[in-house]
Amino acid sequence: MDIRIEDSNPSVAQLIESELLASLRRSLVQAENTSFVLSAKSAQNSLIGGLTASTSYGWILIKTLWVDEAQRNQGVGRLLMEEAEAKGIGLGCHSAWLDTSNPDAKTFYETLGYEVFGELSNDAEQFPESHRRWFLKKSLDRSQ
Repeated sequence: MDIRIEDSNPSVAQLIESELLASLRRSLVQAENTSFVLSAKSAQNSLIGGLTASTSYGWILIKTLWVDEAQRNQGVGRLLMEEAEAKGIGLGCHSAWLDTSNPDAKTFYETLGYEVFGELSNDAEQFPESHRRWFLKKSLDRSQ
């Protein structure tokens, strides 16, 4: 056996995830499992925001949400989240979840109806001191 560190090797990471998902499909009841990317573009067709997500076991995981700093507080993030939630509902999801270590992002997600269900935090002697990561969830309204 040879164990090695594969520094950010996307093909190995994809193979590992693919094998894990195949194993889970053989042993557990599955719902729709899919991944998707949403992009927001300006009138000049430049990328101003985006979102990546995946679904599993009736949940949509919002993996990343990014909005260009010049476009923040103009509804781009809200529209991306609404579109992702609608896509999740269309794929049979009943709920959504995400995590963030940004206090402003946490507040933003809470305004969208997400609630904290877990938290990780560093102790005073750990670096970076006072770092926190919040895990948030939301039930999705299937009547939309």
